[in-house]
Amino acid sequence: MRPLFEDPPAVIADEIRRVVPPVEEILIQVKSDLGCDGRFGEPWVIVTPRRFALIDDGEEPLHVPLNAIRKARAEAIVGGGCLIIERIGEPAIQIPYTNSLVQTFGEVAVNLNLLLEGKPPVLPTQFDATRCRRCGRLLPERGGICPACIRKIDTLLRLLSYLRPYAKMAIALVVLTLASTLLDLAPPLIIRQIIDDVLTQRGEIGLLFQFAGALLGINILAWCAGVVRRWLNNSVGCRAAADLRMDLYRALQFLPLRFHEKRKVGSLVSRMTNDAELVEDYLSFDLPFILSNSLLFFGILLLLFVMNWRLACLVVLPIPVIVLVGSLLWRRLEGTWRRWSVRWSRLSSHLNESIKGIRVVKAFTREDYEARRFDSRNLLVMQASIAAERTCLVFFLVSNFVMSFGLFLVWYFGGLQIIRQELTLGALTAFIAYLWMVYQPLRWFGDFYSFMVRAFAGAERIFEVIDALPEPFKNPDAAPLAEMRGKVVFEDVAFGYDPGKPVLQGINFEVEAGEMIGLVGRSGAGKSTLINLVCRFYDITRGSIRVDDRDLRDIRLEDLRGSIGMVAQQTLLFSGTVAMNIAYGRPNASTAEIIEAARAANAHEFIIRLPDGYDYQVGENGNKFSGGEKQRIAIARAILQNPRILILDEATSSLDTATEHRIQEAIAHLVKGRTTFAIAHRLSTLRSADRLFLLDRGKIVETGTHAELIARRGQFYRLVQAYRKTVASIDIEDRKVPA
Repeated sequence: MRPLFEDPPAVIADEIRRVVPPVEEILIQVKSDLGCDGRFGEPWVIVTPRRFALIDDGEEPLHVPLNAIRKARAEAIVGGGCLIIERIGEPAIQIPYTNSLVQTFGEVAVNLNLLLEGKPPVLPTQFDATRCRRCGRLLPERGGICPACIRKIDTLLRLLSYLRPYAKMAIALVVLTLASTLLDLAPPLIIRQIIDDVLTQRGEIGLLFQFAGALLGINILAWCAGVVRRWLNNSVGCRAAADLRMDLYRALQFLPLRFHEKRKVGSLVSRMTNDAELVEDYLSFDLPFILSNSLLFFGILLLLFVMNWRLACLVVLPIPVIVLVGSLLWRRLEGTWRRWSVRWSRLSSHLNESIKGIRVVKAFTREDYEARRFDSRNLLVMQASIAAERTCLVFFLVSNFVMSFGLFLVWYFGGLQIIRQELTLGALTAFIAYLWMVYQPLRWFGDFYSFMVRAFAGAERIFEVIDALPEPFKNPDAAPLAEMRGKVVFEDVAFGYDPGKPVLQGINFEVEAGEMIGLVGRSGAGKSTLINLVCRFYDITRGSIRVDDRDLRDIRLEDLRGSIGMVAQQTLLFSGTVAMNIAYGRPNASTAEIIEAARAANAHEFIIRLPDGYDYQVGENGNKFSGGEKQRIAIARAILQNPRILILDEATSSLDTATEHRIQEAIAHLVKGRTTFAIAHRLSTLRSADRLFLLDRGKIVETGTHAELIARRGQFYRLVQAYRKTVASIDIEDRKVPA
């Protein structure tokens, strides 16, 4: 089913047939969840190539020809939004809706406007779901997975698949576990022989020595098997967990920016650390424990029924009660640990945010405020932990109480059999020993069960990231790009970060190879979005982008981005040396090439003054450098890459006037022969551009050289005048300050 085409009930279907002629194709057929009076209702919106219709049960249908509509827009209101249909000469039609339908009606507005412009609609094929399509529950994250609908057996099998590369070690572990189980079953049988054949009958000392020696030998073998098993457990579990973390990290690297923007950094880091650690503990300790104790449990039960089936029935009598209590607590415990995982993720996000922004926190003296925010999130984590531990404690206490009845019954009825000479004392002693060996795993089952639930919840969150759709790096239909010339063409390009909220609309231009384009406009006009589309950080909603007469989506991503150099407004340096950061795009570059790029970026002088020169460690995010120094290193990085398309996003914003002049000279040499897109709020820095594109509200409203746009006295002229007044007022204020 299409996102913008829903099946109506019979009453509404009859009304639609009455309003819409059969010859007209219904393009959009969706319902709102609020009536036109703002109360809960289900008005239906119908759009065909010729008309717009609004049908509400109990109300007279309203239908308007498209040529009587001026515009459609979706506006945000508190708790939702409102689809507004502006009519020519008539009052506007307003259809409110809640937040869950923001995407739907945003797309309705976009496609209705396309029809009004005489263009074909671009109907979406899918939306990021907010609720589970199977059970209807709200999803933890938009477009995420529903934890309630995931089959736990699938999660377990997928975790076990990470053991496949270590199959030999895993098989050895299973064999050792089986051998250890057999060794654990032997001591009670030997004790029975000691009591019945030696102690009660005053047997030979030599026989006692043999039995005691057998016990010692079995204990030594069991100890050796336990040491090897523990080593194998850790080795296999840690290797499998390392592979899982590697898959998670690779997935994070190749996921599109849209995925990262929808999630907090702390939440993703929590999956790499906390969730992965839970899975590692499960694979290293919990899973081997469950395997060994399951074998021991069923082995002992079989042995007990062989020894004395009447007493064995008394032993298993409490087990169904314990299993029943555990099954009743399953969902409760699962939900509790899921809440704990989500709350821990939020705590990690806050911790990451507050530490990264510590300068801002201190500048505004908000330490106490951030501490209170942390305390509130920490309190929620504590409450979830307490709730989970309380549930486990209930299970532990109930299971202990129920197990005591089995022990009482075996002592009583076993004692009666001894009095009647139906059972020996040694056999009863062995039976009691086996009884505790059966109950012991069940006694700790609550703890290991809670660990398993936490590990599964963490694994599901990890697999959600791994299964997310990556960027099309391995698209088999994409062709390699041997050599890029740098010609860029936009044809009727439209794009929005969120469905129904266009940022760019109807963008058309052609840039020849080697041409320098300056992008100007107010903040939020769409300048950075446009260059993001050139790099294919996002795929366009409508239209086409061509590079060297080839559609951007038909070019291999590594070839495309490998031919684009970028100097962003927010410069990022990685922990490592200065040379490593300059050569980040070309790790095999020689030292001479690195120095030459640094000279061209006017960075060589300050680099050689550092204690270790080009081997100087820049620190986390380059925190040892000023903003201007970081930008010069970023410019050197772009120069060394030798791109065919160069993107300068406020590349000189952090430089003083003198340094900016020298950088501009370096950039002037750099842009020669390269297609360049430059963004700058200092409009004077774009005088050398071949053309300027002035963007306003997602559209290119003026195009021309700097002189042509000034002479035109349009929006660009007014923007320049406003900029000059701002600079002049700053200069006047600076003169007022005493030297």
